[in-house]
Amino acid sequence: MRVVVDTNVMVSSFFGGPPRAVIDCWRRGEFTLCVSRPLVDEYVEVLQRLGVRKDLVRELLELWAAGYHVVFADATRPLRVVPADSDDNMLFECAVALKAKTIVTGDRAVRRVQRYMDIDVVTPTEFLKIHAK
Repeated sequence: MRVVVDTNVMVSSFFGGPPRAVIDCWRRGEFTLCVSRPLVDEYVEVLQRLGVRKDLVRELLELWAAGYHVVFADATRPLRVVPADSDDNMLFECAVALKAKTIVTGDRAVRRVQRYMDIDVVTPTEFLKIHAK
């Protein structure tokens, strides 16, 4: 299963709770993480801004570079799905480009979409209830 993980979930995973459980599912190979260059750039920028240890950020980048249960979108087409915050559209652009079935987010504006095309938008807790093994 292909999944896009919003930056707020990726960042929150460093502090525990359901976001960490979602990332643990990815690390165990229970889903394939879908990313694009803008999404990876945002992950790194926010993690660095919040002061997450450099070795942890580097480890994450190395997992992605090694292709560890991850696929990259070479190119995405612009979409207007979340009018409240145009930056959030990159989640849908990535999901559409890579045929992901789920976007996991804690962002209310993104969650309001609920479903776009064949893509479900869920919280980390909802994702774990539905998809965790």
